[in-house]
Amino acid sequence: MSLYVSLYYMSSSYFPGVSGVTVVTQKPPVVTVRKGETATMNCNLGTVDNNACLYKQVPGGVPQYMLRCINNVEEADSAVYYCQTHDGTKLIVTDSTLPPPVLTILPPSSDELKSSKVTLVCLASQMAMGYADVSWTAGGSPVTGDIATSGPVPQADKTFQLSSCLTVDTSEWNQDKVFSCKVTAGSKFAEKDIKKSECSTE
Repeated sequence: MSLYVSLYYMSSSYFPGVSGVTVVTQKPPVVTVRKGETATMNCNLGTVDNNACLYKQVPGGVPQYMLRCINNVEEADSAVYYCQTHDGTKLIVTDSTLPPPVLTILPPSSDELKSSKVTLVCLASQMAMGYADVSWTAGGSPVTGDIATSGPVPQADKTFQLSSCLTVDTSEWNQDKVFSCKVTAGSKFAEKDIKKSECSTE
């Protein structure tokens, strides 16, 4: 079964207090579907001009003009779709047959351990789509502060990768707590742990 994305343009000739301006309402902000399902994004134009354009933008790429209907959509079609100049609708296409992201956590360097703060770096690669959620835990408890996560970067093999940095007190690292990085991309996720006693001291 094919998957298609369509935008419906509904014109209204009168908006109180608005004159000569195109008012665009696009919803919903995020659509998540499985491969083979149907995703619909609605675009409401507040003028009689229905010559609206649709653009697709993948993470790290530039907007591309496209037709308003896509047949046989796959995971690579996960992107933000813009109607005119609106903020756009993020489409996430998932597939249960896809592999989860591959994670690597880099420990602090020996020089960094001499300071009051250290940084753990979580590298996620082989992601089939350019959208992912990253979360950290320390000793089993969620961490919300001192996290810096990059946007997904397209690779030559058409996958994506990203990095997430967690900064903690050196004393907390020295307590041999288990730090965990979890990356969720579509319906797949991967999780990896690290703690001081399991890292090389060289």
